[in-house]
Amino acid sequence: MRKFTTLFFLIAIIGLATSQTSIADKIKNSLQKTAVAKDTVKKGKAVVVQPEVVKDTVAEKYGKLSPYKTGAHASYYADKFHGRKTASGAIFDMHKNTAAHKKFPFGTKLKVTNEANGKWVIVEVLDRGPFVRSREIDLSKKAFMEIAKNKGIGVMTVTIEVFSK
Repeated sequence: MRKFTTLFFLIAIIGLATSQTSIADKIKNSLQKTAVAKDTVKKGKAVVVQPEVVKDTVAEKYGKLSPYKTGAHASYYADKFHGRKTASGAIFDMHKNTAAHKKFPFGTKLKVTNEANGKWVIVEVLDRGPFVRSREIDLSKKAFMEIAKNKGIGVMTVTIEVFSK
C-alpha cells in the first residue's frame, strides 16, 4: 500500500509540475508576441492590451505630449563620460535613458523618435549639451541604440516631443 501511495504522489507532483510549466510557457510566449501590461496576467491568462491603451498609459504617466522640433540631429555621449557627474549633479549612466539638451530644464521628459524607422524612446534631461553647433540633443548610449536604424552610426535625424503635466 505504501509503494502505491508513494507512486501516486510522485505521479501527481510530476503532473502538476508539467502543467505549471506549460502554462508558464504559454504566458511567456503570449507576452513576447503581444503588448501586455504587467498587471494583466491573472490566473494563467494573458489579456491583450490595445495600442490605444498603451498610449493612454504613457500619457497618464508622463503627461501631455507637445511637439518641439522635427529634423533635429541627435548623437550619443561617448563612453568616457560614464560615471561622471552631469550638470544636474546626477551621475551619468550610459545604460539608462537620459539626454543632454541646451535649453530644457533638468528632469524634463522627452519623446525622441528616429525619423528613419519610427522607433522612439522616452528620455529624461539630466545634462547640458551637445556642444556641437549642428546637433540638438545628446542621448545616452542605451537610448540611442534602442532607436538607431544602424548600430554603427553616430548621428541620426529625430523628432523631439516634450511631456508636460
